[in-house]
Amino acid sequence: MPKAIIIGAGVAGIASAIRLAVKGFEVEVFESNAYPGGKLSEIVIDGYRFDAGPSLFTMPQYVEELFHLAGKNPLEYFSYYKLSSICNYFYEDGTRLTAWADKHKFAREIAGKTADSEHAVHDFLKRSEEIYEITHHVFLEKSLHKIRTYLNTATLNSLLKIGKIDSLRSMNEANESYFIDQRTTQLFNRYATYNGSDPYRAPATLNVIPHLEQHFGAYFPKGGMNMITASLVKLAEELGVKFRYNSKVEEIVLEDEKVKGIRLQGQLEEADLVISNMDVWHTYKKLLKNLYVSSRVLNQERSSSALIFYWGINTTFQELDLHNILFSEHYEAEFRAIWKEKKIFNDPTVYINISSKYNASDAPAGCENWFVMINVPANAGQDWDKLIAEARENVINKISRNLNVNLRDYIVCEDILDPRSIESRTSSYQGSLYGTSSNSRFAAFLRHPNFSSSIKNLYFVGGSVHPGGGIPLALLSAKITSELI
Repeated sequence: MPKAIIIGAGVAGIASAIRLAVKGFEVEVFESNAYPGGKLSEIVIDGYRFDAGPSLFTMPQYVEELFHLAGKNPLEYFSYYKLSSICNYFYEDGTRLTAWADKHKFAREIAGKTADSEHAVHDFLKRSEEIYEITHHVFLEKSLHKIRTYLNTATLNSLLKIGKIDSLRSMNEANESYFIDQRTTQLFNRYATYNGSDPYRAPATLNVIPHLEQHFGAYFPKGGMNMITASLVKLAEELGVKFRYNSKVEEIVLEDEKVKGIRLQGQLEEADLVISNMDVWHTYKKLLKNLYVSSRVLNQERSSSALIFYWGINTTFQELDLHNILFSEHYEAEFRAIWKEKKIFNDPTVYINISSKYNASDAPAGCENWFVMINVPANAGQDWDKLIAEARENVINKISRNLNVNLRDYIVCEDILDPRSIESRTSSYQGSLYGTSSNSRFAAFLRHPNFSSSIKNLYFVGGSVHPGGGIPLALLSAKITSELI
């Protein structure tokens, strides 16, 4: 039986383990932390449970596919709700919008509260769907770095329509052409942050993202986002996958330009192939120390990072739902601060996730667990202690102003995650959440491939390689890699 070693028990590493076990491999997963999941994990503070990282669940079919591959019923491991309202939006002028899952209701909501029409919203969503239909066969589901990807009818049809994916304009330029109200433009510009990019620079091709959310739906896993990790680990273990925690890999060992295994605590663990779910930057710099790699790969602009406050709140807020956004009044200035000035804007857009709205046990009775996040630059040596202290005050003031309360009176416990701790806990270079940014029309092609072109039987999965960051794309990276193998 051939043996595969996977470095990192993030969701892409776990999915890779399942796929290879189904193919008949003996699989071992080495994880430096004491727990699986990487960013998709959880923390508990004083009776409040928080999903540590990703909080939006879309395209559940990619999770369910793993159970079907193993001949299992997903419902015996994992279940979820479809959300009727995806997100509540709050603007500084007092406007409040609900993004309903029903696209007709959503369009009516925008038409009733902005200067834009239902027709404009439907036209935009139709355009988003068209971009998806053109691109997903190539950009999401296949390796962009294998010639056979381009030698089939579906790919050729997509390439013939490449001019329709709107790659020459920025997302903001495109959205301003669709909508006349800046509030609507701002709402749809926000989708650039789903892969850590800047809507004023990223190509309008990223307008594919609203289709993924609006058409396929947004969901909440019963028990919280961490249940995705827990259910997949359970499946993997049932398939014979061995997880070795607190096991920091020191080196990927090569012999004659071929993988031989890994080195762990000075000992060689042999394998027929190795998959790294570690950030590709750290894979090369720490595990492949003597292997040359083009600076074009390692010096690409990183995605944005995040500053997260985990707050136990000793009351409830009826105007808030699972997902909530409080927009900055000066959106372009916020992104200029993040990307050009490498600092935190004084009026940041604030995301509040409250999983206790759907999973009551996540907070004590009459209380709520607030996951409060703002987008921040990747770590480039800033004075984070000073930035965090200032941002905390600005965030509390903004929430208090929008909800007409003094939020300080209700925060009873706190933990903080910043770019430094994101990097130390998840090996994400500079604390970037999605590997490299998508601020270039060529970004999809510049991401590192899912295989090594110089080392036989060395592969890569996760958010830092093709096709990108976020749960669905990380799962697709595992699918692409297993098909290459």
